[in-house]
Amino acid sequence: MTRPEEITRPILERYQRHLFLKRKKNGAPLSATTQASRVTPIRKWFRWLTRNNRVLYNPAADLDLPKVEERLPKHVLTIEEVERVLNLPDTTTALGVRDRAMLETLYSTGIRRMEIIGLQQRDVDYDRGTLMIRQGKGKKDRMIPIGDRALAWVARYRDEVRPELAIAGDDGTLFLTVTGQAFSDNRMTQVVRNHVRAAGLVNIGSCHLFRHAMATQMLENGADVRFIQAMLGHADIKTTQLYTRVSIRALKDIHSATHPARLGRTSQNRIDLEDGEPTAVDLLAALDEEAARRAVTVYSTQCYNARQEKGAVCGSSRPGGLHARPRRKA
Repeated sequence: MTRPEEITRPILERYQRHLFLKRKKNGAPLSATTQASRVTPIRKWFRWLTRNNRVLYNPAADLDLPKVEERLPKHVLTIEEVERVLNLPDTTTALGVRDRAMLETLYSTGIRRMEIIGLQQRDVDYDRGTLMIRQGKGKKDRMIPIGDRALAWVARYRDEVRPELAIAGDDGTLFLTVTGQAFSDNRMTQVVRNHVRAAGLVNIGSCHLFRHAMATQMLENGADVRFIQAMLGHADIKTTQLYTRVSIRALKDIHSATHPARLGRTSQNRIDLEDGEPTAVDLLAALDEEAARRAVTVYSTQCYNARQEKGAVCGSSRPGGLHARPRRKA
């Protein structure tokens, strides 16, 4: 078969069965994510062919994709672990200052590896404390805040180290290697992973660790999930809501305060109310408040999406809300 019109629905279904039955060298089947990544380009290609009248019908229109697993991050760094990694670079050396500036930027902004590699000097606004991400994932630009501490390390790197690394033909890339060139993907991963391993955290990841840590810790400190979405550059808020399942500090406090094993411990381990520790009632109220806040966030997001897509007015359908319309008497 050499022409698109020769491809039929049964042929594509046989290809899906082939992917389902295929085994890796270790005997394991292909994951649902891998299977979906093989079929999705075919669906998009035939959609393009149909839209441009290259084929009469789309045989891939109704292909069912395997359900992709919704997995949580394998490891989320604690604040203590993050600080341990950040303090590892030897800041008495030029490369140590550069590495500290990169780690601080990753943790403060949660940007992706490809985004920190592509940063230009002009993308950092030191007066406003912002970072411009140009052509990030999905070819979209976004402006995000960067913390004062990270900004101070970037400024020190810019003034003291970068002039030594930059060579003739400098293209303005912010973070440079010892050869004066921009980082490659693998080189950036290697630099960050070396510091993570040196902190005693073995085989848990590299650049994305700081992205997960930033999002989870900001949520635990009360940040709205929509702000986290803007920081991470997620097109769909469902992707950001993954971190609400990782952030369980409030649930952990409730478990510690109310579980019989916790309440039945010795007096040395019990909650000391006289020292100002929160009671179970206080923790339950805090959990209710957090649940209500997240419910409002999801509702607001649904309203925003509805207004964008259909021009619907959500406030009128919210029972008992501020914008609820009074019913007319019959």
